Amino acid sequence: MEKSTTLGMTLGLFAVGYGMYLKGADPHALINPAAFLIIFAGTFAALLNAFPMKDIKRFGKLLKIIFTGKKITSKQEILELFVSLAKSAKSEGVMGIEKKANEVEDPFIRSTLILVADGFPADFIAETVESEIKQMEERHRSGAAIFAQGGMYAPTLGVLGAVIGLIGGVKVYSIAAAFVATLLGIFTGYVMWHPFANKLKRISAEEVEMKKMVLEGALALQSGASSIAMEAKLQSFIPLSQRKSLRDEG
Repeated sequence: MEKSTTLGMTLGLFAVGYGMYLKGADPHALINPAAFLIIFAGTFAALLNAFPMKDIKRFGKLLKIIFTGKKITSKQEILELFVSLAKSAKSEGVMGIEKKANEVEDPFIRSTLILVADGFPADFIAETVESEIKQMEERHRSGAAIFAQGGMYAPTLGVLGAVIGLIGGVKVYSIAAAFVATLLGIFTGYVMWHPFANKLKRISAEEVEMKKMVLEGALALQSGASSIAMEAKLQSFIPLSQRKSLRDEG
């Protein structure tokens, strides 16, 4: 569970609801089907017009990542793995790398290690892995763009909802729908859509950094680096405050 998303949504809803109460407005006024239809259905319709279906189909998966998080191998775990691999390579050769590669759960790390174990040159390994990272970044960019665009459309649709409500302004219900639609548009745009897009970008950046670290470790392994050299090289990816010396632990 991604606690920050749950906390952010809860705090956002509380701020709006309690703020309305302090201003003397009835929070129950937010329960307005017309306003919800205009904002949520309208925003999704705009996204359908803006993105191909192959991107839209990923919407549910992206929402799951936002609310539950994504498991990314930590930098310390990668460091420990490659220091161990460097030791195995010295004592068992290629067989030691291949054996450990088959025990790794992360498919990206496993496939990268197999390239090393199969004896491919450093240039080929770098080109292949960098290409995979680039493709992943592009997928992540398109996913974040869905939410960023939603953040642009929702507030504007809130204004549209206000206009629709004012057209039917002879009824009190219509006027309420007008202002609730505006409120929902601004709230979803700046508390949900834009922040969700930013969170996806941050998760993507963390995963890219992890994969670049794996590539550096693989290239060092391919060049025959010692465990001490491996640790020194990969430590640069870890902030000073988080670094742990494996030699001290051993």
